[in-house]
Amino acid sequence: MSLESTLDVLLSWRFILLAIFVSMALYAHLRGRTHLKFLREVFGPATLLAPINVPIYLSSAVPSTPFLDIDLIPGLRFLEQHWKELRDEVERLQAQGVIKGSEKYDDAGFNSFFRHGWKRFYLMWYGEPVASARELCPRTLELLAQVPAVRAAMFVRMAPHSWLPVHRDPFAGSLRFHLGLKTPNSEKCRITVDGQPYWWKDGEGVLFDETFLHRAENQTDEDRLILFCDVERPLRTRAARTFNRLVGERLMRSF
Repeated sequence: MSLESTLDVLLSWRFILLAIFVSMALYAHLRGRTHLKFLREVFGPATLLAPINVPIYLSSAVPSTPFLDIDLIPGLRFLEQHWKELRDEVERLQAQGVIKGSEKYDDAGFNSFFRHGWKRFYLMWYGEPVASARELCPRTLELLAQVPAVRAAMFVRMAPHSWLPVHRDPFAGSLRFHLGLKTPNSEKCRITVDGQPYWWKDGEGVLFDETFLHRAENQTDEDRLILFCDVERPLRTRAARTFNRLVGERLMRSF
C-alpha cells in the first residue's frame, strides 16, 4: 500500500470514528486502579456505552473517585436523618416476605445477583413509584419525593454468608447511594470499590461511583438491609444534564 493510500485510510471517517470509539473505551476502563481481565473488559457493556459515558465523565461536577461526600447530592443527608422511619418500613416488608429475588430471572440488571443471596423490593425505577410501594411503604415514598436527585430506589437484603462478584455498572449518568438500615455493623459485611473497602453501618449513608469495579460480601450471621438509590450525577452544563436525563430515562428503564 502506498503512502498516499495509507493516509487516505487513516483520514477516512470510518477510521476516525473507530479511533474515537477505542479511545473512549480505553478511557472508561482505565479510570480506576483495578481492572477486569482483557476479554471481560472488551466485551462488557461499559465498552458499548463508552461513547455515552465519556462525555458524562468529562462534564462531571464531582471528583472522579470511588467514594464521594454525600453532601455533594442535596437531600441525601435528609434521608440519613430519617433512617429510623425507613428502617421501620423495611423491617415490616421483610416480615411480610416481599423482599425477594426474581422468580423467573427476568430482571436483567440484577439476574446474576439473585443466585448469591441478594434480594430487593422496588420503590421507584426511573419513573413513577411502584404501585406495591405506594401500598406497603408510603412513608418511604414521601421521604424519597423530597429528594429530586433520586432517580431509582429499592430496599435491598443481602443474606448472611453471601457475596456479589466483581462488577461495574454500565451507565455513568448516576451515582450509587446506600443507606444502612439494619446491618451487622461489622467489617465482615462490606463493599469494596476500586480496591477501597467500606462497611455498612446503621443510619450511615455512603455514596460511590458504581462504574468503578466493586464487589460486596456479608460474612456474618445477620441480614444486611439497606436503602439502595441511583442518584443523578451532578454535571457542569445544562446541555450535559439534559443529555444525561434523556439517555438515562430511555436506557435504565429497559433494564
